[in-house]
Amino acid sequence: MSLNDPQWGKKGGGNGPPDLDELWRNFNQKLNGVLGGRGGGGGPSVRPPSMRQIGGGAGLLIALVLAIWLASGFYTVDEKARGVVFTFGKYTETTQPGLRWRIPYPIQSEEIVNLSSVRTVEVGYRNNVQTKVPKESIMLTGDENIIDIQFAVQYTLKDPLDYLFNNKRPDDTVLQVAESTFREVVGASKMDFVLYEGREQVANEAQKLIQDILDRYKTGIAISRVTMQNAQPPEQVQAAFDDAVKAKQDLERQKSEGQAYFNDVVPKARGAASRLTEEAQGYRQRVFANAEGEASRFKQVLTEYNKAPQVTRDRMYIETVQQIMSSTSKILLDAKSGGNLLYLPLDKIMQMSGGTLADGATPSGQSLVEPASNPNSAARSRDALRDRQRESRP
Repeated sequence: MSLNDPQWGKKGGGNGPPDLDELWRNFNQKLNGVLGGRGGGGGPSVRPPSMRQIGGGAGLLIALVLAIWLASGFYTVDEKARGVVFTFGKYTETTQPGLRWRIPYPIQSEEIVNLSSVRTVEVGYRNNVQTKVPKESIMLTGDENIIDIQFAVQYTLKDPLDYLFNNKRPDDTVLQVAESTFREVVGASKMDFVLYEGREQVANEAQKLIQDILDRYKTGIAISRVTMQNAQPPEQVQAAFDDAVKAKQDLERQKSEGQAYFNDVVPKARGAASRLTEEAQGYRQRVFANAEGEASRFKQVLTEYNKAPQVTRDRMYIETVQQIMSSTSKILLDAKSGGNLLYLPLDKIMQMSGGTLADGATPSGQSLVEPASNPNSAARSRDALRDRQRESRP
């Protein structure tokens, strides 16, 4: 009621609030007018409504309630979801995305199942890897070691009917299947394999096995990824395990050093062996070639010997003497002179002269015979020898 209402301020000198009793009477009069009643001039007269009026008002009210009840049957299904309709709790149909209608409750009801949302189940921890659940995370490996593993399983829904009807608590089913599957995979593997090089392989194998079990249970769940969050020994043996890890690292380092030494030494040894083999092969071929050459030369000499034996013998003798004299020290003696013995050590003379000889001389010393046979030169040599002998006497 506004301040401009004519009923405002009539009671109490026109300045007070309106009379509540009078307002109530006016409201009753208007209600009676709507329902067909009549009001007297001296005051309100309330007549009870007739049965026809009561029936008309009740029908209007029922129609309004029925319209509201029917309107409650509309529901919306998202694009990435499916609607499952139940009639008295029994499956009726699966509806596609869009605006849908079903018979309102309690006859029919619907449940919207989101097929695209990624759901996660955590095994061995809750919300954070620091918040561990030991009864789920402690597992036994194939080599009888205990490790602490935390992992997460992400999945989506592929069949809403199987998800809703075949299992009472499908999320708990995923948790239990994932835990038992990981215990099976870890129990068939060694500790080092699970902790280090085989973490990704263990997760992939567990994902495949989890999916097979869930399909056998007809859960309508599709595993999208299995992620190993943490894997380590129990805290009680962490220090001893760290020592073992350091020892293993030292072992790997020594293996690497040994492999480097092997890579350095073995190729050199193989190269040396190959070189010796090639040299031996070359020596073998050289000896064979020389032998074949000597045999061929002997045959040629034999042929010439058969033609002229004496000439061949003389030639062979001269060549042999020449070969011997060319590789030995030579001394020239003056056997015709009647004085003291005179000899010339040609090898010493050649060393003193720096390996150079007089014109017309040869290393074999054949041309030195003529200078040695000169009487004047021999006399001068004998005089020089006597002078040295006198000087050497006391």
